[in-house]
Amino acid sequence: MAPLQKQSPFIQLATLFGLWFVFLILYAVLTAVLFPTISGGYTIDQMQDPGLFKVPRFLTAIKISQLLYTVTCFLLPALIFTGLVYRKPMIYLGLQRGVKPFQLLLALLIMLCALPLVGAMSEWNATWPVSKGMREMEDMAAEQTKALLKGSGSGTLIFNLFLLALVPAIAEEVFFRGALQRVITQIVKNGWVATVIAAILFSTIHLQFLGFMPRLLLGFLLGAIFFVSGNLWLSIAGHFLNNGLQVVLVYLYNARMITYDATKDDHVPIYMAIVSTLVAGLLLWQLHKKARQAGQTFALPAETLPRETQEDDPFKIFND
Repeated sequence: MAPLQKQSPFIQLATLFGLWFVFLILYAVLTAVLFPTISGGYTIDQMQDPGLFKVPRFLTAIKISQLLYTVTCFLLPALIFTGLVYRKPMIYLGLQRGVKPFQLLLALLIMLCALPLVGAMSEWNATWPVSKGMREMEDMAAEQTKALLKGSGSGTLIFNLFLLALVPAIAEEVFFRGALQRVITQIVKNGWVATVIAAILFSTIHLQFLGFMPRLLLGFLLGAIFFVSGNLWLSIAGHFLNNGLQVVLVYLYNARMITYDATKDDHVPIYMAIVSTLVAGLLLWQLHKKARQAGQTFALPAETLPRETQEDDPFKIFND
C-alpha cells in the first residue's frame, strides 16, 4: 500500500504542495548555480533583461532554465506524490488507457473550437486595470516569449515544439489535472467544482495577471476533458495542440510563409465567442457520451480510497 493512500485528501493536498514548494526551492538553487555557466557569465537577475534576448548563448540558457523549471517544479513533484498516494500511479493519473481515435479528435476539436472564446477572454482581460509595474512585467514576459519563439529553421521549430509544447503539456497536465484535480475532487466531492478550482490554481501559478482569464478557461477545458473521459492523454494532447499551434504559427510567420502574427491579439466579435462556447460545450458532451459508452470513468476504484472520499456516483451530474 502507498504511504499516503489511506490519509485524508487534505493531508494529500498538503503533501502535493509541500513537494511543489521544495522542488521550487531546488529549482531556484540549481538555476542560480547553473545559469551563469551555461549563459556565459550572466546571472539570474538578468534573465528578464530584453536587451540580452538577442545573445544566442543567453537565450539558450533561458530555454534550458525553462525546461528545468517545467520538469522540476511540476513533473517531478506530481510523480513522487502519485507514488506516495496510490499503489497504481498510472491509474491514478489517468494514463493507463490507450487513446481512442475519435475521442482524441473530439478533445482536439474542443480546444480548437474554444479558441475564439479564449481570444475574447484575452481581449477582455487585457483591459483590466493593473499597476504600471505589473504591466511592465507582463510586457517583459511577452518579449521573452517572442525571443524564445524566434527563428525560422526546422531545428528551431522542433526544439520549440519540444520545449514550449510537449514538455509543458505532459508536466503541467500530470501536476494540475492528474494529481491536483484528483485530490481536490476527493475534497469537494464535485468534479466540476474541482475542475474550476484546479483551473484557477493553474492560472494563478503562472503569475501573469493579464493572461489570467484565458489561461483559466484553457485550464478548465483541459480539466473538463480529463473529468468526462478519465483519460489524461486526451488533456495532454489538447494542451500540446494549444501550445504547439502558436509555436507553428509563429514559426511560419518568422519564415514569411504567412502574414498572420499569432503573438498579437485580434478582436473577436461577441457572436463568435458565443458560437465558440456552444460548439465546445456540445463537443465536450459528445466526448462524455463516447467515454461512458466505452466504460471509462474519472473515478478511482472505491476500495482504494479513504472511506470519507468514496462516492456512489462521481458522474451523477451527468446521469441524473
